[in-house]
Amino acid sequence: MDLSSASPAARWLRALRRTVSGENTSMKPSNSVCEDILKKLRGAFIAGRTKPFKFRIAQLQAIVRMLKNNENLFVEALENDMHRPKFETILLEITTVKNEALYAINNLEKWMQPEYIRKDMTSIFDDCFVHREPMGVVLIIGAWTFPIQLCLIPLIGAIAAGNCILLRLPAISSRASELLQKLLSNYLDSECYQVIGEGLIDLAEILESTFDHIFFTGDNITAKTIMQSACKHLTPVSLVLGGKNPCYVDKDCDVLVAARRIALARFTNAGQSSLAPTYVLCHVDVYDKLIQALYVAVQEFYGRDPRSSAHFGRLATVEQYRNVKQLLTCGNVAFGGDAEETDKYIAPTVLIDVRETDPVTQQDILGPVLPVVTVKGLEEAIQFINQRERPLATYVYSDNSQVIAEMMSRTSSGSFCSNDSAVQNLYLGLPCCGAGIGGGLYGGKYGFDTFSQSRAYVLRHSVTECVTRFRYPPYLDTNLNLMLWVNYLSHKDGWCQIL
Repeated sequence: MDLSSASPAARWLRALRRTVSGENTSMKPSNSVCEDILKKLRGAFIAGRTKPFKFRIAQLQAIVRMLKNNENLFVEALENDMHRPKFETILLEITTVKNEALYAINNLEKWMQPEYIRKDMTSIFDDCFVHREPMGVVLIIGAWTFPIQLCLIPLIGAIAAGNCILLRLPAISSRASELLQKLLSNYLDSECYQVIGEGLIDLAEILESTFDHIFFTGDNITAKTIMQSACKHLTPVSLVLGGKNPCYVDKDCDVLVAARRIALARFTNAGQSSLAPTYVLCHVDVYDKLIQALYVAVQEFYGRDPRSSAHFGRLATVEQYRNVKQLLTCGNVAFGGDAEETDKYIAPTVLIDVRETDPVTQQDILGPVLPVVTVKGLEEAIQFINQRERPLATYVYSDNSQVIAEMMSRTSSGSFCSNDSAVQNLYLGLPCCGAGIGGGLYGGKYGFDTFSQSRAYVLRHSVTECVTRFRYPPYLDTNLNLMLWVNYLSHKDGWCQIL
């Protein structure tokens, strides 16, 4: 990632250093604003505003109404930000988030039910259960690549769990962020949910405050600094971080179908997707066929001149454009490679002859560039993948179930998909999973659990004193033997049959 002086990450890191060193005295007013916001949120949570089932449902329903009533405004905002086609915005942002909210509405009552433990002889007269309770005031730091989806789906999980929330919108995708800030403030309860952009309070200042949980989707560099800030308050953190997502194309697969699906995932949103395949490991026997099929797929999707296509987007910022353009010097261009800075345009590009040490195989791409590396077979592909950091997603294209099984069992990643790419977040109930240190979860019941804490309950009755009295001093061997006997019966196989 380029940390040039103009990049949001660089500005944020400089601000954090000034805050820690005490150099930036101009931050005092905005710190006061942050403190006022958190005081309001903390007061609402202590008062129990967000805990009732009906309140949570009402807020989730408000999100659905917001998306329905303002669909055209979201389409227009993302068209301005990234030349995003209407099809992609409605399908991958609006519909995905709307479905997520409806799924939470339909299942929330079940999620909120206590989970009772199995009774044994020690608990036969007691009520023992685990209940999921809200964490408190949580901070959600949204991502810019799909700003509606990556801000609102974690928000839905946090609302469903009963928290008060401070949502920090991404600085990039500015039109979409401005629209989200305006609409969410109008549709959601302002006492319990606050939305801020970069202009009001810097992220470094926000992290000086104490939260009950921090959720971040984004890059590794920012994540490390968030973790350092959270350590000062011992704040739990959930991270969903991008990574190098491998895609193995086996010799036994439908290469034409594989090419279409890989190209769609890689070049949708002009490649600005953390779930897209980052590089392809192609079996040498089908390498030439795959390159040709990718070329045909790109022409089918965007025509001979993708720049003039209404179906192909642009990079979000000039800085992002420059970061991606630098990667075009790696290896050789099989096709594509055209670029124009004033339009923030880079053509759908496939690179060949890249080396393992090239930046394009080491860095997050977040642009319409796809390197293809040849391998002799499955073993070499698995070895290549396992020599790198654990990815966010792993993909394999094969008609051989054994190849798929080997790739599943011998690699590790946040998610896995065979014979398609970047479709995981379209399946309701299936979470978006990070990997390793970035092992955060969101989506469906998993998002509800991420923003909840488990509380264990034991409800006892005084009538059991005739049994429990044996635990009191003076400690007699007869009492010890009796309690050990009860413990043995409680854990003996077949206890349920005794009941």
